[in-house]
Amino acid sequence: MTGNISLEKIKDKIFEGKRITAEEALYLLKKDILTLGILADFIRREKNPENMVTFVIDRNVNYTNICVSQCKFCAFYRNKSDKDAFLLKKEELLEKVKELVNWGGTTLLMQGGLNPDLPLSFYEEMIASVKEKFPQIQIHSFSAPEIVYIAKRENLSIREVILRLKEAGLSSIPGGGAEILSQEIRKRISPAKCSVEEWEEVHLTAHELGIPTTATMMFGHLEKGEHIVEHLDRIRSIQDKTGGFTAFIPWTFQKGNTALDHLDTASPSYYLKVLALSRIYLDNFKNIQSSHVTQTMSIGTVALHFGANDIGSVMIEENVISSTGFKVSIPKVEEIVSAIKGAGFIPAQRDTYYRVIKYFS
Repeated sequence: MTGNISLEKIKDKIFEGKRITAEEALYLLKKDILTLGILADFIRREKNPENMVTFVIDRNVNYTNICVSQCKFCAFYRNKSDKDAFLLKKEELLEKVKELVNWGGTTLLMQGGLNPDLPLSFYEEMIASVKEKFPQIQIHSFSAPEIVYIAKRENLSIREVILRLKEAGLSSIPGGGAEILSQEIRKRISPAKCSVEEWEEVHLTAHELGIPTTATMMFGHLEKGEHIVEHLDRIRSIQDKTGGFTAFIPWTFQKGNTALDHLDTASPSYYLKVLALSRIYLDNFKNIQSSHVTQTMSIGTVALHFGANDIGSVMIEENVISSTGFKVSIPKVEEIVSAIKGAGFIPAQRDTYYRVIKYFS
């Protein structure tokens, strides 16, 4: 027992549907993995009684790898002068979206570096060209750091930038660039990227403008347990105010060709503990996504018993994690359906907004 905190009291609160505190969350993180798993699975069943696990068919298109941020955990970025630096042409983008549509996909995730040569009009035209040719595609694109960088480059407010992107056809905003929402950690791993407050402003503003977003967390590097809890608390507070997050997606740092390669890789058991804690602490989120991309499908399906009710995506393309040298295995639809069934759940394909569009018997 620590002060007035005890495992039995925390269990009572969870089984009664009451909110746990940050102090209780940190206490839980130090407990055994099975305890967290049981509690998280209880909450998942309460929030998703139909025993369904969803996935989306999407494509992650990186429109540029030129980036001035140079985050220590990233193996993808390049300087403009590098031989393998690139900027995707509009024709190349549209061909990729055509392949996505032919594959049966519904979501286009576009993310790139903080490229100083790209004006806001570039992003507007990119979105508009996709919507003109493929109006059915939901554009889930541009992380908070990208939006903040564009706003500063154009001398515009974050609100003005998001509004113009929405008018161009932006459907929703991914939670990328959050890493750990603790300025203490951000200044050590991504000092040139947007601040915690700026990341929060992007998502609060998007929600106010009727644009849903996801929330993410990349952990397993320099952070400690209290930083993880701080991150979760910030996310929960925003959701209390707006209800605009559709899902929370935690994943682990993958080393390889990064400035943090000296660190030990987070274990699958630690990933499952943090995922379970996320499900427990984020009581105002319906959807928690597991990460088969960074954890493999075997751990991704185990995570479905540790609080997750979504298994992410059947991605046609993935470049960022792959750039570390980590072998990313992209499953086919039938493989992900089989994996979900094998874990004891009902598979269903969803769209960007977590609306079910197809069930698999």
